Amino acid sequence: MHTPDFDVVVVGLGAMGAATLYQLAKRGVRVAGIDRFAPPHDLGSSHGDTRITRQAVGEGAAYVPLAIRSQQIWRELEAELDVQLFEQCGVLVMTASTDPQRPAEARDFTDNSIELARRYGIEHQELDAAEIRRRFPQFAPLDDSARGYFEPGGGFVRPERCIDAQLTRARQLGATLITGQTVLELDAQDDGVHIISDGSRLFARQVIVSAGMWSAQLLGAPFDSLLQVCRQQLYWFRLDEPERYPARSPSFILHSADDVDACYGFPPIPGEGSVKIATEQYSASSQPDSLDRQPSSADAQRLFHKLIAPHIAGLAPELVKASVCAYTVTPDSGFIIDRHPRLANVTVVSACSGHGFKHSAAIGEALAQQHVDGCSEIDLESFSLHRFN
Repeated sequence: MHTPDFDVVVVGLGAMGAATLYQLAKRGVRVAGIDRFAPPHDLGSSHGDTRITRQAVGEGAAYVPLAIRSQQIWRELEAELDVQLFEQCGVLVMTASTDPQRPAEARDFTDNSIELARRYGIEHQELDAAEIRRRFPQFAPLDDSARGYFEPGGGFVRPERCIDAQLTRARQLGATLITGQTVLELDAQDDGVHIISDGSRLFARQVIVSAGMWSAQLLGAPFDSLLQVCRQQLYWFRLDEPERYPARSPSFILHSADDVDACYGFPPIPGEGSVKIATEQYSASSQPDSLDRQPSSADAQRLFHKLIAPHIAGLAPELVKASVCAYTVTPDSGFIIDRHPRLANVTVVSACSGHGFKHSAAIGEALAQQHVDGCSEIDLESFSLHRFN
């Protein structure tokens, strides 16, 4: 029997991988992490300066405990490393206008957020258009029928800093980091897994794959038919009227009346003179190794004139900077956190469908608990592969 080099090897050190490596090292597990680049980097899904975090997660109740626990972990890391990771500026979720013919039972993303906040006792306020405009003058153009949900416990996290902090602590706690090597194959055996890369060959009792948009090509079936890579663009528009953005302006999510068009954004970062705003697209697929990394100015202008100008004041259409990232998306836009059905001793943590970062710290902790204790404090069953059968 081959003696393993490590108890666990984590493949991919973005949001999920960095968190998992840190939490395993924290529990004394003999663990290594491997990544094709040198994280944190801007070539995957875990970059862009800021990511929204909110507790009443409108995507579904299963995410709420993960979001709450992740915020606690980031606060713990801040204290340990004296670094700022989580800016609690609040989150404002808005429906831009409400159809007067809307059935009473109809629900949208704002309604889902409110319902979950009530269910979990999350501090929040429900706002009409007049109150939104009074408190947040950057949204002065909103329609009189607009409505909102404000969560003071939310805000944004710094993705690159969060990854760096967790990798730093993992290294301090004894984890091995291997960067600049691409894993080419996982040779799963009954007693462990051979991890074959373009620079080394490792053997571990268990492997956790959190390779983001490269997961499908490494994992094969059924992931090659379940995972779709969707290119996303991030834009920083010039701040034209700073006075419209008071101190502690919130992160925000803005949905149209029909819940089809949406954008999200952040408060201005001091000294940058811009506001980051982006939308999401799921209609066009990309291949990870040929992803177009050049942002489109034409797309930026379409976003500005279609969604930003009618609803958000104080910005100019001029771009200060722009970036591209990728979402790896499942058919139901949920996560996959489960054992590989064909590869023994391999656990898969992908895809995160574009809303994973706010949950990543707690997911890493839950995976470490499963490895060490046999179960996790937060139930991950909602993210199993069985739902696709």
